[in-house]
Parts: sequence; structure tokens; C-alpha cells
Amino acid sequence: MTRRLKTLTGLAATAALAAGAFSAPAAAQYRQKITENPAKCAAGAGPAVRVTITGIKESSGTIRVQSYRGTKGDWLEKGRWINRMEAPARAGTMTFCMPVPRPGTYGIAVRHDINGNGETDIFSDGGAMSNNPSINIFNLGKPSYKKTAFTVGSGVESISIRMRYR
Repeated sequence: MTRRLKTLTGLAATAALAAGAFSAPAAAQYRQKITENPAKCAAGAGPAVRVTITGIKESSGTIRVQSYRGTKGDWLEKGRWINRMEAPARAGTMTFCMPVPRPGTYGIAVRHDINGNGETDIFSDGGAMSNNPSINIFNLGKPSYKKTAFTVGSGVESISIRMRYR
């Protein structure tokens, strides 16, 4: 009876996995292109980050906002962003609601592609990161995850990021 019970339990677990009863770990969920949805930052919503971007130089091109896990292995690593939003740039200030998978530590990176060509033009495009770290020639625009990380609880965290241009 014990052997039969183990076999049935094993079969049930296999069937549950095949049916999708167990979800993939959150770490496997990267590169989600999403659209702006202010309702995700409404009272009682979350977890999410209300990102206010200030100092946008001009109303041309595209603003891209990406969220990352606030870890050394994920922060600004190619393809390791969680969610990405893009919108036409508006000079001055723009606000985005960035949902995150669960409470935890995150970082936000922003890029202003002024001419909208999809390439980084270091002499014209702008960039910014959560906690507004200094960027210099020694870190080549990639400050440590420790300088950009912030905590998100079960609700909505509000942050302000200041754009920087060359």
C-alpha cells in the first residue's frame, strides 16, 4: 500500500505540474513589455512604483522606463529587466505606474531616446536611475545596485527620478 500511495502521489504531482498548477518562479519572469496603467497605482493597489520623472529636456522621441530586481545579478544586466514601458516624451515632468511582481527590492532605469531611433546616442540622449546616483567616467553610467535599490511593500511606493543629459 505504501508503494502504491507513493506512486499515486508522484503521478498527482506530475499531473499538477503538467496542468500548470505550480507557477514558474518569479525569477524566470523577465522582459515584460507593458503599457501605462494608472489604476495599478490607485489607493489599495500594489505592489507598484509611482515613478515621477523630472527634467525631461524636450518633447521629442521616447521615454523608456524599466524595472529591475535590486540585486547584483539583475541590475542593468542585458535582458534582466522585469517590466518595460515606453511613451512619447513630454518636456518637463512625466509620471508612470510601474507594477512589480511582489514586495521586495527593486531599481528603476529611465532613458530618453531623443530622436526615437532606438539606439543610445551618448551626446544627446538622457538617462536616469532610482535614487538619482551620480554617474561618472569610472562607473560608465552603471552605478552599483546598492545605490539605486529601494524597497517596495505590498502597496504603492512613490519615487522621483531626475533626468540627466550630457
